Order: sequence, then C-alpha cells, then structure tokens
Amino acid sequence: MGDSLASQMVTFVKDLNWQIDLIVPIPLGRQRFKERGYNQVGMIAKPLALALNLRYAPNELLRRKETRSQVGLTKVERKANVQNAFQAGVGVIGKTILVMDDVSTTGSTLSSGAEALYSSGAKDVYALTVARALPHHGLGHV
Repeated sequence: MGDSLASQMVTFVKDLNWQIDLIVPIPLGRQRFKERGYNQVGMIAKPLALALNLRYAPNELLRRKETRSQVGLTKVERKANVQNAFQAGVGVIGKTILVMDDVSTTGSTLSSGAEALYSSGAKDVYALTVARALPHHGLGHV
C-alpha cells in the first residue's frame, strides 16, 4: 500500500519544485513500533524518496521520548505531548529536509520534528502528509 500511495504523490511533490536533499519520516515510539512492526509513514516515504531519486534518511530523526497517542487530545495537549519529543542527527546539517507524517491534525508533531531538525542545523524543512484531518469530521475541539 505504501508503494501505491507514494506513486500517487510523486507528481505532486515534483510540481512543488522544492529543492530537497533528503526525506525523513516522523518516527514512531518504541512501543508503537513494537506493536505494529513497521512505521506506516516510512512505508510511504521510502518509495517516494526512491521515485524522486532522493536519500531516504529514517535515522536522522529519532524519538527522544515516548508520547501518548494524539487521538482525543486538544490542540494545546497535542503540542505539549510532542514538545521536545525528537532529536535530529548530524546528517541534517546544511540540508533541506522533507519531513513526512501520515496524518496532520494540528501540525504539532510535524512542528516538533521540524524544530529538532532546525536545532541540529537543517537549512530548510518542508512538511508533507498523506492526509489532513478536517474539523468537520468531528475534530472541532482541536
């Protein structure tokens, strides 16, 4: 399924004309990865990187702390939940990064990941998600 979703995103990303050096997926916490056995956004980010002839760098953003699921949290709670949750590697220094997540609701997770990338010396950070949660789908409290 990741290959299918990635193939649908290739033209869209190319048309953005971003000068990206590498693609980094938002990492899962250890427990969630252990439960699933894979990172769902990584399953999309990797074939997307290959199709765009970009470096796929899943180890350049690590989760420093386990966080609870964002589902059911308010906007303020979501931001606090992922604050300082990530740490970036030295491979991002001077690079333009495309950070990817599966779904964005408030953007808190992507913002926290971007902050870690910038703190480690990334030149620019762009964000891309597969889906966007909309308020009219019962998410009016976020």
